[in-house]
Amino acid sequence: MTPDDTVRATSAPVAAAPGGATRDLVPFREAVRTWFGISLQTFGGPAGQIAVMQRTLVDEKRWIGQQRFLHALNYCMLLPGPEAQQLAIYTGWLLNGTRGGLVAGTLFVLPGVVALLALSVLYAAAGDTAVVSALFAGLAPAVLAIVVQAVLRVGKRALAHRALLALAVGAFVALAAFSAPFPLVVAAAAAIGWALGRWAPHVLAGTGGGHGKAADGPAPIISDDVLHTERPSAARAVKVLAIGLALWATPVLAVALWTGRDSVFTQQGLFFSGTALVTFGGAYAVLAYVAQQAVERYAWLAPGEMVRGLALAETTPGPLIMVVQFVAFLGAYRNPGDLDPWAAAVLASLLTTWVTFVPCFVFIFLGAPYVERLRSNRSLSAALTGITAAVVGVIANLAVYFALHTLFTGTTTLDAGVLHLELPVLSSLRWVSLAIAAAAAVMIFRLRWSVLRTLGACALLGLLALPLG
Repeated sequence: MTPDDTVRATSAPVAAAPGGATRDLVPFREAVRTWFGISLQTFGGPAGQIAVMQRTLVDEKRWIGQQRFLHALNYCMLLPGPEAQQLAIYTGWLLNGTRGGLVAGTLFVLPGVVALLALSVLYAAAGDTAVVSALFAGLAPAVLAIVVQAVLRVGKRALAHRALLALAVGAFVALAAFSAPFPLVVAAAAAIGWALGRWAPHVLAGTGGGHGKAADGPAPIISDDVLHTERPSAARAVKVLAIGLALWATPVLAVALWTGRDSVFTQQGLFFSGTALVTFGGAYAVLAYVAQQAVERYAWLAPGEMVRGLALAETTPGPLIMVVQFVAFLGAYRNPGDLDPWAAAVLASLLTTWVTFVPCFVFIFLGAPYVERLRSNRSLSAALTGITAAVVGVIANLAVYFALHTLFTGTTTLDAGVLHLELPVLSSLRWVSLAIAAAAAVMIFRLRWSVLRTLGACALLGLLALPLG
C-alpha cells in the first residue's frame, strides 16, 4: 500500500483534536514534501500556479475535490494579493490546520524569493543574468502546456451547462478585449450565478457535490460535501487579526526606529504594505502604479529596469508580485544610508517580501472558517458557481497573456472605442520558445510525462538554446 493509499483509507470528515486543534487529514511530512514539490513548479503566473495545484492536489493525489478546490479559489479571487498563494494557504489549512496553511503558503513563495534574490544580486553586480535567465526561459514555454491542460480540465468539470460556458467566455472577452476591471467581472459573474440559481436552477444542477465521475479516480480526502470543523468565532477572529497585524507591522516599526522615518527601508515598508492591500485582480493590476511610484517618486529604479525586473519575476517560480522584491533590492542598494549596500539591499528585499505576503495568511486564517460555513447557503452557492465559471475565463485570459509575452518579444494594442485588444507582433516571434512550448505539449499530452520531468527537460532545452539567444 502506497502512502497515498494509506491516506485515502483514512478519508473522513474533518475532526477536531483535543483542545480544538484540527487533526491532520494527510501525514504532515507528506504534505510538506508535496508543497515543496509544488513550489518548484510555480512558473507562469497565477494560471500556471493554479494549474500545478489542480494537477497535483485534485487530479493526482485526490486530496481535495474539484468543487471544493474551486470554492476555495473563488474566495481567494475576491481578496487582494496573489490568489494562487492564498489558495495554497487555504488548502494547506484544510488538510493540516494552521500549521498546514503556514507551511503551504511559505513554501509556495520560498523558491521564488531565493531565486529572485540571487538574480537581483547578479544584476546589481554585473547586470548580466544570461545563463540563469536561459534556464528559466526554457521553463516558461513549458508552463504553457501545463496551463492549457488545467484550463481544459477545470473547464470540463466546472462548466456543466452551456450557460456557464457562455459566462466563462464572457469573462474572458471582457478581460481580454475590453480591459474590464477585474472586480466588476467577478461581481457580474456572482450576480448572474445568483440569478440562475433563483430562476433557472436546472442550469446549476450537477455543478456541486460529489467528486466527479468514477473515471476521475478514488474519492478525494476532502470531498465536496465535507465541512471543516474549525468553527469561526469572534474570539478567534480577534486573535488572528491581532497576531497578524503585529507580525505585519513589527518589522516596519523596527526599521523605522532604527533607520529613521525617511530611510529607504521605512519608505519601502510603508509603500509595499499599502500595495499589498490593493492588488485586486492579480499583480498586473497594480504593477503600473508600483512602476510609476518606484521610478518617478522614489527614484529606486531607472525606467527600463522595472521591465527587466518584471521579466525576471515572470521566469522565476512564485507569484509575479515578487517583482517588488527586485524593486526594493535595487532601491536600497543605491540608497543604503549608513549600511553596507549589499546588507541594505538584502534587508530591504526581505522586508518587502514580508509585508507583501503576511497579509495573505491573515486574510485566509481570518475568513476561511466563515467561507466554509457559507458553502451550504443556496444563494451564495449559486453566486459562487457563477464566479467559478468566470474563473475559467480568467485563467484562460491569464494563459493568453502569458503566451503573448512568452512567445513574442513585442505586442501592440488595438484600440477602437471600448475595445482594447493586445495582439502579438508576428515578426517578433521567439522561434526557440515556440519550439520548446511544442515539445512540452508533446511531453504532457502525448507522452504523459510528469510536470517535473517536463520542466526539467525544457530547462535543459533552454540552456542548450542559449547560443541562439
